[in-house]
Amino acid sequence: MSDRTEAVKAYLLDLQDRICSALQAEDGSAEFVEDAWQRPAGGGGRTRVLANGAVIEKGGVNFSHVFGSGLPPSASAHRPELAGRGFEALGVSLVMHPENPHIPTSHANVRFFIAEKEGEEPVWWFGGGFDLTPYYAVEEDCVHWHRVAQAACAPFGEGVYPRYKAWCDRYFHIKHRNEPRGIGGLFFDDLNEWDFETSFAFVRAIGDAYLEAYLPIVQRRKATPFSEQQREFQAFRRGRYVEFNLVYDRGTLFGLQSGGRTESILMSLPPLVRWGYDWQAEPGSEEARLTEYFLTDRDWLGAAQ
Repeated sequence: MSDRTEAVKAYLLDLQDRICSALQAEDGSAEFVEDAWQRPAGGGGRTRVLANGAVIEKGGVNFSHVFGSGLPPSASAHRPELAGRGFEALGVSLVMHPENPHIPTSHANVRFFIAEKEGEEPVWWFGGGFDLTPYYAVEEDCVHWHRVAQAACAPFGEGVYPRYKAWCDRYFHIKHRNEPRGIGGLFFDDLNEWDFETSFAFVRAIGDAYLEAYLPIVQRRKATPFSEQQREFQAFRRGRYVEFNLVYDRGTLFGLQSGGRTESILMSLPPLVRWGYDWQAEPGSEEARLTEYFLTDRDWLGAAQ
């Protein structure tokens, strides 16, 4: 490994440790179970899953470091000049599915790629972000989430948050439903316009901001009573989450196309989910307000000012 790769790997392993420790403490009941694995084609990782906790129904925090002789189609589709290059990919990816439908599902990911070809300079880039998927959304939580995202981006330029917020809204859009997956956050890919040190510092800022963004929401909502009807609505909305991850998500497609470990790749899926034919929320209900008001690619910080 190069010095750069070693530095990224050390940060990612520590990030996984810190996030697991904080979320396990917040849950207060269940513990993360670690599953270390090796990839036959090269590399491996640490999958950590917490299930049936007091707060978290299912959550996973994955670290992976894989390499191979050719980039999968999902990684080179938008950069065809890199097709056929050897690659090295490191990342931490997590998804939290709380039991209480008043606590949103959260997702975060930070990753580093290097594509190499003999006789040419290596091409490297970072990617990642975090996003929030509420069921019974609260405006205070949405504003907080985006304020933390904006603060993490602020040292790197005034235009960084608006750019990556808009990219997140575009990326986490369920095209066949014509609706956002959630209320967004940040998303970026192919980040190498800055030098390595600045790019790496930015990725650390995003990775470190996840707990600051999510834990206060969990703490505010975890004691809120909920009904079976609300759990049923949560299960319907989780279906949208599954549809996006299996049809569009780059990380899922990369993992499957690169021969990754299926259990680790699909740990992002919720434990309970349902689909109903042409299910519609009752007009004027809290359930209808989710899609009518919250899932609209809204400028949450502008609305709060």
